[in-house]
Amino acid sequence: MNRLDQQAVLVVGGSSGIGAATARLFAQEGAQVTIAARNPDKLAQVAHAIHQATGREVSTAVLDTTDDAGVERYLAGAGPFDHVMISAAQTPTGPVRQLSLDDARKAMDSKFWGAYKVARAVRIIEGGSLTFVSGYLAVRPSKSSVLQGAINAALEALGRGLALELSPVRVNTVSPGTIETPLWDKVEAGARQAMFDATAAKLPARRIGQPDDVAQAVLYLATNGYATGSTLLVDGGGAIV
Repeated sequence: MNRLDQQAVLVVGGSSGIGAATARLFAQEGAQVTIAARNPDKLAQVAHAIHQATGREVSTAVLDTTDDAGVERYLAGAGPFDHVMISAAQTPTGPVRQLSLDDARKAMDSKFWGAYKVARAVRIIEGGSLTFVSGYLAVRPSKSSVLQGAINAALEALGRGLALELSPVRVNTVSPGTIETPLWDKVEAGARQAMFDATAAKLPARRIGQPDDVAQAVLYLATNGYATGSTLLVDGGGAIV
């Protein structure tokens, strides 16, 4: 018997990258997984891939976390869930004085307010878990990504506060470093690999992170009944160099 047999799991942002890896790992552990994201084609592809890899069916839900009414409507009829993980975000980036206010608001709406809206509406069983995904820029700011660091810090503070408010539901945050996900696909392949190599050379772990590294951290927090109000760094040591 797997440790998550018969447990219901919702992964918001489950159509790619960290979310898809988390959904696959939870399915491997026996969970009944639902992945939610905006693109129905990507959702179907990931659900099929997880079924092929694990033999388990995965449910899908088309959900845009920037749509207030849509989030409320879906979550009113979904669940309750044993575990919920939120990784959905599309965040324009750049120096504060160059990033437009419209793009800055879109970044905040996607990553912070999207997670906030899901957290306030989703139904989670007592003793279940809610996990956010932030990022190590919260503790190691970059002069070219100031807003992302601020959003990540806000998410981590939200997680700590909700660990009190939602108790006995456990609320935690995973803070990744540089992870090789499709978000980097917009960078030319050679330049992307050069950036990965240069970053890896500076990290104590001497490599770039993979989505599965973060998924393992989410699984740990979901299954450790004594972990709540925590922020778990999974950054190859990026916060200390």
